[in-house]
Amino acid sequence: MLRVLILAAALALTAMPSAARATDRLTVLLEWFVNPDHAPLVVAEELGLFKEAGLSVELVPPADPSAPPRLVAAGQAEIAIHYQPNLYLDVDAGLPLVRFGTLVETPLNTVTVLAEGPVRGLADLKGKTIGFSVSGFEDAMLAKMLSSEGLTKDDIELVNVNFSLSPSLIAGRVDATIGGFRNFELTQMRLEGHEGRAFFPEEHGVPPYEELIFITHRDLSDDERLARFLEAVEKAAIYLTNHPEEAWQLFIKAHPDLDDELNRQAWFDTLPRFAKRPAALDRGRYERFGAFLREQGLIREAPEVDALAVTVR
Repeated sequence: MLRVLILAAALALTAMPSAARATDRLTVLLEWFVNPDHAPLVVAEELGLFKEAGLSVELVPPADPSAPPRLVAAGQAEIAIHYQPNLYLDVDAGLPLVRFGTLVETPLNTVTVLAEGPVRGLADLKGKTIGFSVSGFEDAMLAKMLSSEGLTKDDIELVNVNFSLSPSLIAGRVDATIGGFRNFELTQMRLEGHEGRAFFPEEHGVPPYEELIFITHRDLSDDERLARFLEAVEKAAIYLTNHPEEAWQLFIKAHPDLDDELNRQAWFDTLPRFAKRPAALDRGRYERFGAFLREQGLIREAPEVDALAVTVR
């Protein structure tokens, strides 16, 4: 009987970590309101993949889109979705942040013009006005793209249109915009009766980069919850690839207010861009992009990859 009791106690102790895992919580700060860019997270929740990983995950849209990295740095949340280019700027400024996973593994940013307009190529932007929303990286990106056609920023006029990119272009207030996402703005313009033409930075001299990444505080880089989080996101990304229509139904079930033509088209346009191996780290890509930002004068030194990116297990 004593041996039976000892065995039962041992089994109970073995089971305790699993029980504790079921209550592990993670707060994920989004970079924007919920949209198809967040599909793997929403689908992981709807399929119960986070729960299966022993996690309770809260997705929090920001009141201020610039706040999530600072809140993670201050220990107010475990995870934020961020932009790879901006991570270099934050680390250069001294924030204790690291990338530990990838959500969208290709650039989404574009320079966009009206398809029926006079701009057929980047060289045609000479003497034209370009609307923007956020300065900084987009300035450097535009400068590099223009230089691929022998132009400089002195050859164009930048106009701050706040976040009214497509409306400003359609209304003729600017000749082009920079900062619109290829999986949203082009569809938005088409639905309003105006076809757009996009120029992609990675095809005009800008090194490829990851548009959306998962970041955490450097002190949490060894937290085993992060690996379980990415395992669930990976399963969801693969499910999206294999079952896009079923996944869309799960998405609009969770967010019925997003059930419209714009979000549906954005959903399918974004599917090929999700990382199927979100934990994988392409060190060469990070090195090349750091060197690019240094050449553009946005950071003081190109950081070692280990200074801003980790892999979790």
